[in-house]
Amino acid sequence: MTITTHPVDTTAASPGARPGGQGAPDRAWTIVARREITAKLTDRAFLVGTLLTTVIVIAILVIQGIMGSRTQTFTMAVTSADASMANAVARAAHATDDKVVITPTTVAGQSAAEAALRDGTADVWLHRGADGWVLTGDKEVDSTLSTATVSAVRDVVLPQNAAAAGTSEAALTAGSNVTKSLLQGDAARQDFGVGLGIILGILFYISSMTFGMTLAGSVVEEKSSRIVEIITTKIPVRALLTGKILGNAALAFAQMALYAVVGLVGLTFTDYDTYLPSVSSTLGWFFAFFVVGFLLLACLWAVVGALSSRQEDLQSTAMPVTMLMLVMYLGVFFLHGTALTVASYIPPLSAILMPLRVAQGVAAWWEPLVALGLLLLAAAAVVAVAERLYRRALLQTQGRLSWRQAWNTAE
Repeated sequence: MTITTHPVDTTAASPGARPGGQGAPDRAWTIVARREITAKLTDRAFLVGTLLTTVIVIAILVIQGIMGSRTQTFTMAVTSADASMANAVARAAHATDDKVVITPTTVAGQSAAEAALRDGTADVWLHRGADGWVLTGDKEVDSTLSTATVSAVRDVVLPQNAAAAGTSEAALTAGSNVTKSLLQGDAARQDFGVGLGIILGILFYISSMTFGMTLAGSVVEEKSSRIVEIITTKIPVRALLTGKILGNAALAFAQMALYAVVGLVGLTFTDYDTYLPSVSSTLGWFFAFFVVGFLLLACLWAVVGALSSRQEDLQSTAMPVTMLMLVMYLGVFFLHGTALTVASYIPPLSAILMPLRVAQGVAAWWEPLVALGLLLLAAAAVVAVAERLYRRALLQTQGRLSWRQAWNTAE
């Protein structure tokens, strides 16, 4: 990773600033934050990456919209004797889904029907079998077509059988209806929520890794070039840490907001537009957890940079944070049921897992509030610890430090 070091504007510092930052302005962190933001906004790789991700999101939504609005057409071969059943199937399929169109085509017999299947002029052949009706395909029978045919044949044959038995259709089917109920909401919404939660989890992981490594690399670059020794004579180390974290957090939040706006607008052109109210609520919670979770992780990434004296040290010092983020990421895919519920309260796993449960519609209204409160407490503790580690390791340039060494190093 190549980090470009930008000169620091120290004109805002007080003339009498002493080494260690004593006497520096209270809002010196804003200078650092502006510098971090400016550096990113002039970084071509960052801009191209953001643009590329936005294009991918748009492309996915466009494809989804096209696929959702696409009419499925099928040609059904049938003999003249069975034409009435084919017409009934066509009417039933279109009544169930207006994007499904079945066109019956009359063939002379079995040989003609099989030839039509082989040359592709017919998708299926509907004909009578030894015990009912048979739907024959060349290599496969489309599931939509099969479901429509089964339903239509039942609706046609059942009244005929009832009349032949001297009874009514209602009496014949009494007690045979099966209805569905769910303990935890609508299944289709849950499936959509799972997909949305996974996408948000992936975006959280990518954003935290990208900005985290950039933040750590920036700290190492300043240490290896010894410019940090000049910076800390003008502003406090705490202000330097605060500015770096908040500058990167602002960029990450803006990037996520861009993706969210693009996603919401694109969603209105798909069949999932009815889920917009629930999506908006999910995004609200996601951003709340994203801000707190990102700040927590950014503090750790800053410490990772402070522990290193060279870019080559980052792989080693970053290992604990990298493994932590990997656990968070894998939790989205492998935690279910009680394990997911419990983990969604544990910081920093909750930053990804609680929004996932909210997206699924299985979290009670109070659960994200409790999880967010716990995450805030954890973030406050991490900030205090990270500030001490960062302050004590930042000016140590004699090689890589361990987390324990940094904690015990004298200031």
